[in-house]
Amino acid sequence: MAEGLARARFAERAEVQSAGSSPAFVHPLAVAALDEVGIDISQQQSKSVETIDAATVDVVITLCAKEVCPAFLGGARRLHWPLPDPVGAGRPTAEQLERFRAVRDEIARRLDTLEPDLA
Repeated sequence: MAEGLARARFAERAEVQSAGSSPAFVHPLAVAALDEVGIDISQQQSKSVETIDAATVDVVITLCAKEVCPAFLGGARRLHWPLPDPVGAGRPTAEQLERFRAVRDEIARRLDTLEPDLA
């Protein structure tokens, strides 16, 4: 979700990439939550942090909460936004979607604070 939100917001000013320590599929509820705000991430693919060239990165934002965040080498500015994982195994779909919306909105709020740095 963070990649989709950042691409939508900063497309003219920044190249946005995302990656994780254990890449998997893009969750359908993440697709649904962003679709609600007009952002299509249905074709987005999860990538490994190992595919990112650290020399080309200016800012790294980690979103891990309780799990261990991947190490990222390089001289990039680092920001840590410990957000909860919206996936709730065993929870009803409607409740999980609310969790995805809350994380989506928090990422958007934090991107607002980052925006002046990209001007």
